[in-house]
Amino acid sequence: MQTIQKLSFLRRVLMLDAIASGAMGIALLAFASLGAPLLGLPEQLLREAGVVLLPFTAFVGYLASRELPSRIGVWLVIALNVIWTIDSIALLFTGWVAPNAFGHAFVIGQALVVGVFAELEFVGVRKQRVATVS
Repeated sequence: MQTIQKLSFLRRVLMLDAIASGAMGIALLAFASLGAPLLGLPEQLLREAGVVLLPFTAFVGYLASRELPSRIGVWLVIALNVIWTIDSIALLFTGWVAPNAFGHAFVIGQALVVGVFAELEFVGVRKQRVATVS
């Protein structure tokens, strides 16, 4: 299996992604009933998003804890982050939900954060590739 050799930047970004994803997952699960009316989003959507984030958090945390994170695993995390970002923004245009202004800001804000993680992880993979080629 291809691995990414020791790289502190990528591992730190993965750890931050795991921490942020875990915190968001727990918050969505714990406060879905409070957040739904504040955001104008369905409580079930918030809960399901929280449930989805927990195994993702475990996977990203596992990768971050490895001295040599799996290259395929990191690319999977990047792909999932990109999909989450696109789906979050697309959700606002589908008509499936009708968030209020705070809900729009929440969805866009978390999508931007996830998109930044995807970009930073991509940069980390590229930095590592350059380092191993040199």
